[in-house]
Amino acid sequence: MEEVQEKKFPNFDFTTGEVLLINKPYKWTSFDVVGKLRNSFKPLKLKVGHAGTLDPLATGLLIICTGKLTKQIDTFQAEEKEYTGTITIGATTPSYDLETEVDQNFDISALTEDAIKDNTQHFIGELDQFPPAHSAIKVDGERLYMKARRGEDVELKSRKVTISEFEITRIELPEIDFRVVCSKGTYIRSLAHDFGKKLNNGAYLSKLRRTKSGNFNVDDAFEIMELVNHIREIKQNPDFK
Repeated sequence: MEEVQEKKFPNFDFTTGEVLLINKPYKWTSFDVVGKLRNSFKPLKLKVGHAGTLDPLATGLLIICTGKLTKQIDTFQAEEKEYTGTITIGATTPSYDLETEVDQNFDISALTEDAIKDNTQHFIGELDQFPPAHSAIKVDGERLYMKARRGEDVELKSRKVTISEFEITRIELPEIDFRVVCSKGTYIRSLAHDFGKKLNNGAYLSKLRRTKSGNFNVDDAFEIMELVNHIREIKQNPDFK
């Protein structure tokens, strides 16, 4: 019977600054993770922030900075990202993912594997991408998703993003698995939506996982509760900082 190795934690110095890699759970917001860690440090008042938001329905690598290393958040956030996930073809949703219900269906009987794989080439390089209406971008001081939930029409502005790699890893229609390497600010939900449009069809993002950010890999990440429990344990040490 194979032995389960106990997780080894480094000797943390949270105040001077640590970069903590977290495997964000499904349906947690990025702020939920920050809040959970911040509460675990109490009564120590410590700066805690994340370097790059993940949608609640996404999982994977979330970079958390503590103490003086929070000053480097912008640097980490600017680095190239890798994602894996699933696009569901043949339907659309207003949010471009599973947050909202399907609003339109399309016939996928004529789609071929070659057409699907060839379609990725349209999205390699620098692109003008429109964010989803259901996004956290602020317009007039308010998050877009708040306006979208009220049914308000908002004029979306495109942004320059770069996709350096986009490959299809599995096709079992209506599901299409993919891997993407892209620049900061790329909306994978928008990529899924645009991918369907380019095929004269519809598509939405049904699964997303961030696997890399710069030189950081999700394989090296902590589960949030194992780290929180470890922090609670080491707080008993009078030298905790």
